[in-house]
Amino acid sequence: MKLAVISCIHGNYEALNAVLSDIDAQKADQIYCLGDLVGYGPYPNAVVELIRSLDIPTVQGCWDEDIVEGLNACECSYPSQLAEKRGRLAHEWTNTVIRPKVREYLATLPMTLRLDNLCFVHGSPNSQHEYLLPSMDSFAALERVLSTDADVLFCGHTHVPYVRNLGDGTLTVSVQRPGKDALETQFKTPVKQIVNVGSVGEPRHGRPNATYVLYDTDTAQVELREVPYEVAKTCMAILEEGLPPIFAWRLARGMEFAERADDPSHVCQR
Repeated sequence: MKLAVISCIHGNYEALNAVLSDIDAQKADQIYCLGDLVGYGPYPNAVVELIRSLDIPTVQGCWDEDIVEGLNACECSYPSQLAEKRGRLAHEWTNTVIRPKVREYLATLPMTLRLDNLCFVHGSPNSQHEYLLPSMDSFAALERVLSTDADVLFCGHTHVPYVRNLGDGTLTVSVQRPGKDALETQFKTPVKQIVNVGSVGEPRHGRPNATYVLYDTDTAQVELREVPYEVAKTCMAILEEGLPPIFAWRLARGMEFAERADDPSHVCQR
């Protein structure tokens, strides 16, 4: 069976339509979505309604959660106060325009989905807000996959696609016992895999093309696909809606932008 896995659409209806057309051309049997349907982009309602109308299995992303629950999650990942301010402006705008039925739908989305030996999450199995970066410690990365009891963990959230193979090996767990020798247990782990599918609506891999993944359940083959679309149309809509202009600038370039050196003293305020 051929699966298409998409993530991080962020209210970008033009990009979603282009990706869905490509998925159709590739004759995928099923689509899974890893969340963040809203946020940053100018068409949150249209995106959610399209995903819902196609009955695409979808997990809840961090933006989806924040629109339902409010800004209740720690956003220490913002590299500066200016970047955080822009994020809050985007949240306030999205929260204002989102339709009640769309909000209700976002509230029903699960944190994880399973299909045989595959697990689908937004950020990680622990949280929609945790980043599984390719540089993550290998033991920690393996632990995230093992916690799902799956062989392949699909995620998004970083907006940068990658495939990481975690080789088989032997793990030793040592339990300290008062007055006794440590109790050690060893177990072998088979090869596991993390597949980050990138972003449909706000790619940050250095090109403006939308990205998604095709996965063949019979051969375990992973294919990363890039899809061009009318980026300028979404950029103009961002400006027309009064969203921060930098959102259009970075979307047109397929990159993240933040003033990392402007206020290095930024700390979590929670």
